[in-house]
Amino acid sequence: MLRVAVVGSGPSGVFTAQALVQQQSVPGVTVDVLDRLPCPYGLVRYGVAPDHEKIKSLQNTLRTALEHPGVTFLGNVRVGEEPGALAPRRLLELYHAVVYCVGAAADRRLGIPGEDLPGSFSATEFVSWYSAHPDAAPGGFVLGARSAVVIGVGNVAVDVARLLARGADELRPTDVPDAALAALAESRVADVHVVGRRGPAQAKFTTKELRELGGLTGVQALVRGEEAALDPAWADPSALPSAVRRNVEVLRGWAGQPEQEHERRIRLRFFLRPVALLGDGAVEAVRFERTEPDGHGGVAGTGRFEEIGAQLVLRSVGYRGVPVPGLPFDARNGTVPHVQGRVLRDGAPAPGEYVAGWIKRGPTGVIGTNRPCAKETVASLLADAEALLARRPSGDAQAALRAAGQEPVEWPGWLGIEAAEAALGQRLGRGTVKIPDWAGLLAAARNGR
Repeated sequence: MLRVAVVGSGPSGVFTAQALVQQQSVPGVTVDVLDRLPCPYGLVRYGVAPDHEKIKSLQNTLRTALEHPGVTFLGNVRVGEEPGALAPRRLLELYHAVVYCVGAAADRRLGIPGEDLPGSFSATEFVSWYSAHPDAAPGGFVLGARSAVVIGVGNVAVDVARLLARGADELRPTDVPDAALAALAESRVADVHVVGRRGPAQAKFTTKELRELGGLTGVQALVRGEEAALDPAWADPSALPSAVRRNVEVLRGWAGQPEQEHERRIRLRFFLRPVALLGDGAVEAVRFERTEPDGHGGVAGTGRFEEIGAQLVLRSVGYRGVPVPGLPFDARNGTVPHVQGRVLRDGAPAPGEYVAGWIKRGPTGVIGTNRPCAKETVASLLADAEALLARRPSGDAQAALRAAGQEPVEWPGWLGIEAAEAALGQRLGRGTVKIPDWAGLLAAARNGR
């Protein structure tokens, strides 16, 4: 029987576990899915916006895989080299193979003066707050702010802009935690500036996400036509790829509209590169340099500058993988070096060690991209099965965890968390409401057991 540990229970980890137990070439595969959090689903639970219920419903697909009789979920498990954690070398003693699906946990930085002023946050910090991630900092993101700047023009930037502009009453039916809902209800933000350093044709958001900005109650989406027209494709987008063309067409429809003062406004700005965050003790404005197309697909600075007043800045310029203690790491790419999912140590495949997801390929693609990525890694692992089975694992993983002082949350514990969140929502007169703290989650898990 082939025993495999999968580290990470987000989409890449669950798709890996699913591919392992559904294959036919190696009978009797069992998979333990380990996660640092007591809750499964990774970014589907803690990264998808609360008002995107259709995407969040992917949890039902992931649930089916985690409820397979050959799969065991073990949450609240630390893997690494710190005291009490299970080191990678120890995992290899307990399993025939280990697949690391740990994502990309760090945010890319702007590297400009003032980036760490109070009032400046990564978009991930904001998403973690409204998603009730137990590591999230307490509220205060929107308190007192009248203008917000979101730096970046991808889907995460669009998500945070939408959540800032959307009325709290529209978010009440979602699972957003109660403290975040209360803070958003008191928000005074009237202007949200979503700013990119290149043009509309280079923006990374999807058309569906973009269109949502124009359909919010009491919110006006605005584009400066003369600014967007710096993009050579603005006047005639017909030659663009279809997805990009649709984006430009939506943006063209918002250009030149008269402002409605009584509404909140989302202002999509282009060809502006941040050069400094300004403020005396807290963010008061962002200084941008005007850019222009350089004729080679990039942009060049013009030496002209503009300041946008803001008391809240959310930086959404991408993610980056962080080292897993005990594993090799390519700092330049933010990934674990590998060949077809096989981890490389000193240039050679390390027996029994594999990667899938963002830590394998970098933070690219959508949720569905993780499925073929996981299948490639599983194919490599199964091709190695004969050699892997020649080594006999020693010991029981759960006993080893408890011996190290860890208290794994198994599937009944997670069901206890789900029940507690449903009960919390009922007490608050809402639907399911997430528990936002470690103590509450672990207490609910113990009650579930």
